[in-house]
Amino acid sequence: MPSLFVTAVLSYLLGSIPFGYLLVRIFHGEDVRRSGSGNIGATNVARKSPVLGVVTLLLDALKGSAAVLAALVLLRGEFTSWAYANAPWYPDHTWTPMPDAAQARVVTSMALAALFAIAGHMFPVWLKFRGGKGVATGLGSFLLIAPKAVLVAAGIFFVVVLAFRYVSLASIIAVTAFPLLACLLHEYGNAWLALTFMSLASLLIVGRHHQNIRRLLAGTENRFGSRRAASRESRPGQS
Repeated sequence: MPSLFVTAVLSYLLGSIPFGYLLVRIFHGEDVRRSGSGNIGATNVARKSPVLGVVTLLLDALKGSAAVLAALVLLRGEFTSWAYANAPWYPDHTWTPMPDAAQARVVTSMALAALFAIAGHMFPVWLKFRGGKGVATGLGSFLLIAPKAVLVAAGIFFVVVLAFRYVSLASIIAVTAFPLLACLLHEYGNAWLALTFMSLASLLIVGRHHQNIRRLLAGTENRFGSRRAASRESRPGQS
């Protein structure tokens, strides 16, 4: 359907806005990709400025949410019947009837938007397709689709960080668990295509942690709170 194509393109463009790169360029006159891990995300930006790091985190998450909300707006404009035209923001709201097929369609469009927003963050056309890892963008996207699964995944994240002090390991485990949690908690609209999009997005995020995975296996990954800082990450990464 035309709206799916428009959703994919718009979501990619929203996701590809490199907020971390822009903020450091504007306020420090530097290219954040040339320092630390080479990442345009919040963690590397925070090495330049903790405040800018927080702002980057929020903006990267918000652009994921914006992509999902835009998908809903496009989808609502396509519906012609009353049930579709009054489809709620969250497909499982009980006070507005929604046929199963419509619910599946809504969640599938939302998941597609999340996937392409994350891909846009990872491969922004403006930076020669060298972007970030997509964790914050994924968080902002999936919080609107499967909020309970996101909360459980966030709990897993914090437990792993507290236990092992590896933020990368916690991110990988939480992201890997997310599609399974969405399935178990029935937050995929009973649409296997939507669950497939969520799984692909999670796989992309894990794949972008390949350098972290190698360092974890080699025992050279920095622990949370370590003062070894970015010297271990001398080669710019797309994280």
